[in-house]
This record gives sequence, C-alpha cells and structure tokens, in this order.
Amino acid sequence: MSERPFIDTNILVYAFIENNEARHDIAVRLIADLIGKEVFISIQVMSEIYSALSKNGIEHDAIAKYLWELDDSMNIQPIEYGTIMKCLFLKKRYAYSYWDSLILASSLETGCTVVYSEDMQHGQLIENTLMIENPFYPDNTQEA
Repeated sequence: MSERPFIDTNILVYAFIENNEARHDIAVRLIADLIGKEVFISIQVMSEIYSALSKNGIEHDAIAKYLWELDDSMNIQPIEYGTIMKCLFLKKRYAYSYWDSLILASSLETGCTVVYSEDMQHGQLIENTLMIENPFYPDNTQEA
C-alpha cells in the first residue's frame, strides 16, 4: 500500500516559521517530498496553525494566505461527532492527550497510513494501520 500521509500542526508551523533553521528545513523538505501524494490535515490543524503563528507574531493576513495555500494543496478533514467518539476511544487506549487523539482519529478516518508529528511516539503503530513518524527523530536539530 502506498503512503497516505496526515500532517500534524507542528510540522506545518515549522515549515512556515524559520526561527529553528534545522527543523524548518526538515519540515519544508518533508512537505516537498509529499508533493503528488494525497495529503491530509484537519480543521483542528488549521485552527492550531492560526493560533501558533499568531502567538509567534505573524500577522493575520500572512496566516490567512498560508491557510488558503494549505487548502489548495491538501485535503482538509472535518471534525464530526464520530471523530470525537473515535478520539475518546483512542485517548483511553493509547493515553495521548485529547488533542493528539483527535489528530489520530482524523488520520484514521481518512484512511491515512502515516501521521507526521513530533508530539507522539515515533514508530508507534495505531490500530494496526497508522504509523506515527517524527521527521525530527532522532533529534539532530539541536545544533541549530
């Protein structure tokens, strides 16, 4: 089966902000490598991107432009009642935070095979179908 990726918020924030050059470069390279694949993010990710970028002093118009670009290049998964119910099950089963469990639930709903995130356990297989991959693992980015 070919890779069907879901990208967590932190990867997309690092791709936008250049305050950590090593992580920025890794995030940009990952996104470039995914061109041509059916890539997914969720409404949750869109909202978290806005919040994270605004906390980093990025102006509204720049953030809005970035979100429009993501909308043009990625599939945006809605959060539905069933997503939340799946999230609650995953939270109990895997002991991740509610928000990370919601990312996992959205990833599973879209049939993704990999979720790129730095927030969850690298290499863990969720529900025998979804692999967590941390593109910064092992963390060789501390020199930057």
